[in-house]
Amino acid sequence: EEASAIRTARLERDPLGIVPVDARRLYGPQTERARANFPLTGIVIGDFPELLVALAQVKKAAARVNGRIGDLPADVADAFIQACDEIIAGQHHDHFPVDACQGGAGTSTNMNANEVIANRALQLLGHDMGDYARVSPNDHVTRKQSTNDAHATAVRLAVFALNGRLMAASERLAAAFGERSLAFAAVRKLG
Repeated sequence: EEASAIRTARLERDPLGIVPVDARRLYGPQTERARANFPLTGIVIGDFPELLVALAQVKKAAARVNGRIGDLPADVADAFIQACDEIIAGQHHDHFPVDACQGGAGTSTNMNANEVIANRALQLLGHDMGDYARVSPNDHVTRKQSTNDAHATAVRLAVFALNGRLMAASERLAAAFGERSLAFAAVRKLG
């Protein structure tokens, strides 16, 4: 599959030069570089749907505001919102291949999301993926956001979303301990 991906690559440019990206993927050059630079655990951010949903929620909120105040054309803001809604609904999660452990305090995760949203928006608007002069991950998707804010907010939202599952599991564990304490109440124990 890797050799096939090279034959079907689109060539994209980032500040470091030209990067071949699998033409079937919604991510772009910064994500591709992160894949190459941080192959640390084999566990990718796409394995954490709550984080992807939270990132999309942050990006959707920014697109709404930027569209409302005129910092994004309405059609672009709407395309970003639709792309985010698709991610929130569970689509495109396989386009998040960045390792969960990475350098840069979440920059690669943030850029992976920006590139997926930008490329999906380009498709929705009838343009080719990678046409970042029209819709840019750096200049449009992440407008008025910094990685330090967007990523940290998304992590907090994901933890909040997961907290309900943790609480339910904790309650089941407490109930199991209670049941076991009754079941073994008559058994003599040391210590």
